[in-house]
Amino acid sequence: MSISRTALLQAFDSLLQPERFKDYGPNGLQVEGKPEVRRIISGVTASRALIDAAIAAQADAIFVHHGLFWRGQDGRVTGWMKQRLQRLLAHDINLFAYHLPLDAHPELGNNAQLGRVLGWTADARFGEQDLGFVATAAFPDGQALADHVAGALGRAVTLVQPEPDGAPQPIRRVAWCTGGAQGYFESAIAAGADAFITGEISEPQAHLAREMGVCFIAAGHHATERYGAPAVAGHVAKQLGLEHTFIEIDNPA
Repeated sequence: MSISRTALLQAFDSLLQPERFKDYGPNGLQVEGKPEVRRIISGVTASRALIDAAIAAQADAIFVHHGLFWRGQDGRVTGWMKQRLQRLLAHDINLFAYHLPLDAHPELGNNAQLGRVLGWTADARFGEQDLGFVATAAFPDGQALADHVAGALGRAVTLVQPEPDGAPQPIRRVAWCTGGAQGYFESAIAAGADAFITGEISEPQAHLAREMGVCFIAAGHHATERYGAPAVAGHVAKQLGLEHTFIEIDNPA
């Protein structure tokens, strides 16, 4: 079974509602390919490796979280950009990309799906555009939480704990926002979190964690954002009767 590119775009837009978000780049169809779509490949980033894998799988469309075009980037089509676009255009593959809308979806998005993997269902939201999630948790201390996250994601994480002040503090409320959301840390603290999980850490957050009494866990940008794209693409593909495969391109970041 196949469906028109326009109908597929409408299905993604209807589900993710990109018009609700101020974003860093265009959401939706970024590169136009075949007018009819039968097979979708999903992945985290529109890298050359993912595009080559999609070509090998004879895909008609690729669905990703990190597309090709971002606000403020160099607009010239040279180097890596030429190589990626050249492959997409030569094989007539549609590229769909959704950034913040994919993070925010309450059931299928990156944050909701990371919560599922870690065993939590959010009962509150926080931060700019309500992208951050908060849930009740039960861990004796930050190290136990970090071990749980590392085990669930299958990779080492970076943990910064508060400065010692007596007995370790239990974790009763956990906040998270996937990817490069280290700037949400103070909003997470204001939301009552005992610990905050995201993909990356920058220099200021280590000091804030030690001084504010809230644990900070950086679990990897890619590692925290590899669940939303296959959840959304798989949902839409099933709804429309299309073939769907998620392809994991390993990324240590």
